[in-house]
This record gives sequence, structure tokens and C-alpha cells, in this order.
Amino acid sequence: MLPQTDETEVLATIRASGPRRVFGIGTLALLGGLLVYLALATSPALIWQVFLLVLGVLSLWLAESTRRATENTIQLTRAGMATDSGEVIAPLDDIAAVKRGMFDLKPSNGFTVVLKTSRPRRWQPGLWWALGKRVGIGGVTPGSEAKSMAQILEALLVEKGGSEI
Repeated sequence: MLPQTDETEVLATIRASGPRRVFGIGTLALLGGLLVYLALATSPALIWQVFLLVLGVLSLWLAESTRRATENTIQLTRAGMATDSGEVIAPLDDIAAVKRGMFDLKPSNGFTVVLKTSRPRRWQPGLWWALGKRVGIGGVTPGSEAKSMAQILEALLVEKGGSEI
């Protein structure tokens, strides 16, 4: 959890957009269901049947993972970014830069935060991911909320004096 200080005022939040969430989860679940049905209803060679079953089950698992992940929201405070369940995504002291340009590696409707130190890999499908020194925020989130959070985060970094925006 983020340190308990007077800096816990929520400056911005990002939550999954309802229609995008339903579409994303529904598409993955439909794909998984169709693959499982295809594997069980037809009689391809055993290797293809196993392949289709495994792919179908993985799609259904990803749909469920996305459903659980997108129930959370991301909150930005003066201490950093965290989920509403308390998982710290990136402390403000560890953020080196915010990347949100057209050609930057970032999630759909989101932005990327470059950290000063590496963090463990983590993936919350549709909401955020972390790989090395990069944290991607976005996915099935509204672009307007992500843009607002990125702008506030950039302002906080300029205020602290340690950014590479």
C-alpha cells in the first residue's frame, strides 16, 4: 500500500469503460466457447482437438482474468499510482517519465510510465501491465481519463523537478 500521509487525496482515477469492458470480455469468452465447441463437436485429428481445447480454455481464462482486473480502478495521488484495492503500481518518487506519444509503446487509450528502477512483472488485462522499468496504463479505459491522469502526473513530476517529459 502507498504510505499513509496527507498526500492520499485522489487527484485522478481511471476505470474500465462499461461498453469496452463488455465487448472485450464478451469477445474473449465467445472465442473460447467457439474453440471448445469446435474441438468437441468435430472430430479433427487428436493433436488438433487438444490444440483447440487448450486455446479455448486459455481464451476463457483470459476473459475471466480481464473481468476480475477491470473491476478495479487506478488512482493517482501525490504519493503515486495504485489500484483501489491497495496494490501499488508506481510510487511517484520512482517515476522518471511519462510517455504518451503516438509512436510510444503504450496500451490502447493509455500511456506508459518509465520507472527509475525495475519492478516485478505484472499484468492486469485491460487495465495495466508492468514489465521491467515500464508500466503501461490503459486498455479498456476511456482515453479522456487516461489523458487527464497523464497530464496531472506530468505536472506532479515537473513540480518535483525530476522528470524527463
